Amino acid sequence: RRRRRTMASLAAASAWRLWRLLRQSSFPPPPKSQRLASKCFFSSTPNRFLPNPPPFPAVVIVAAKRTAIGGFQGSLASLSACHLGSIAIQAALRDSNIDPELVQEVYMGNVLSAGLGQAPARQAALSAGLSASSVCTTVNKVCASGMKAVILGAQSIMLGINDIVITGGMESMSNAPYLLSRVHHAKALGDLHLKDSLQCDGLKDPYNAMSMGNIAEMCAKEMGISRKEQDDHAIQSYERAAAAQATGVFKEEIVPVTVPGRKAKQIETVTLDEECSKYDPDKIEGLPPAFEPNGTVTAGNSSSISDGAAVLVLTSATIAEKEGLRVLGRIRGFGDAEQAPEKFPTSPALAIPLALRNASMKLKDVDLFEINEAFSVVDLANQKMLGLSPDHVNIHGGAVSLGHPIGASGARIIITLITNLALKNLDIGVAAVCNGGGGASAIVIEREGSYRLYDHEVGHKH
Repeated sequence: RRRRRTMASLAAASAWRLWRLLRQSSFPPPPKSQRLASKCFFSSTPNRFLPNPPPFPAVVIVAAKRTAIGGFQGSLASLSACHLGSIAIQAALRDSNIDPELVQEVYMGNVLSAGLGQAPARQAALSAGLSASSVCTTVNKVCASGMKAVILGAQSIMLGINDIVITGGMESMSNAPYLLSRVHHAKALGDLHLKDSLQCDGLKDPYNAMSMGNIAEMCAKEMGISRKEQDDHAIQSYERAAAAQATGVFKEEIVPVTVPGRKAKQIETVTLDEECSKYDPDKIEGLPPAFEPNGTVTAGNSSSISDGAAVLVLTSATIAEKEGLRVLGRIRGFGDAEQAPEKFPTSPALAIPLALRNASMKLKDVDLFEINEAFSVVDLANQKMLGLSPDHVNIHGGAVSLGHPIGASGARIIITLITNLALKNLDIGVAAVCNGGGGASAIVIEREGSYRLYDHEVGHKH
């Protein structure tokens, strides 16, 4: 007891000396008006620890490619997440004209990693021909994994750690395994029960032991969003995606993937997102509730379980200029937000303002938005909270109509945002994605002025 009292006295004395030393420091506390700004990652406002911070290097996107999105047990089911990721990495590197040996780091989102083997990001990178010296990290932030991978890659360039980084995400929900606990107190007789890793690791809230769909129902009730509004949104999403697919809007961003055909020795090439071809407006309106007996969330106004991969190549602006690389856009800011797990559907409405503040922008500066449609109610709720026009959000459909490979979607919506900005000759876009656990990530993209896509390039039929 005497020893504990002595240690406590010494700690108190040390704290007192440290406090006096800080009081005598030559760094005065910042004015109240600057305290918030000094916490902003992108802010150039001087703070007490670094009076004249150097500007961060600008981060640019020099390539953005994705696979088509395959349906559950559909066109891409024969390929693992790592295989899909390697295909997207190879395509993005070819498009960027960057030597794979020069890639310093790789961040790839992946949620359903059980059974994939060690270090999925590393597997994808080496299979794509990257150097053994490239550092690889797999990111799991549930549905925001792909976007968080892009943010982490951007941060490493901004901090001067790297010059060239591969970022994105990959998922094969079709191949998610069933799990058997190693600690099952084996019985001489009786059954053992398997867990579906797709549900328990990807689609179920562990804090409240409920499906993501049940939480979407809670959001619909809280926000007063009706079944009809959700169905109308889903129909609009399908119509936009089907029109975009028919006119080749996604042609520039999709890399063809070869898979075994249905017949022996036959090879098929997958170039189209599978889900939007299943569009039937009458069927959507007639579907029963999927999660609650009298609910409003159905299979038709929810995103579909899917497979796919998406990759963006990031460099510093200095390297892009020095090497003469084509620049698609610049990362102007990003932000993450969290709230209670059962509030995850509305977290993008918190993350978007943070990302814009870090980019020194406001909502009125944004031309287009991509908000991941985990459920129609997610998009509708965030539009309502932020006061956004549906004409500026997901203009070529979203996850409800295209599919939602959870580890890849955060990167996929950034790629589609760049495509949309280039097609419409607009400048500023924001992509945001909610994630299980109560979180969301958002990113602000500025299109490079010289990067344009014209109707004839994407196959528009007038």
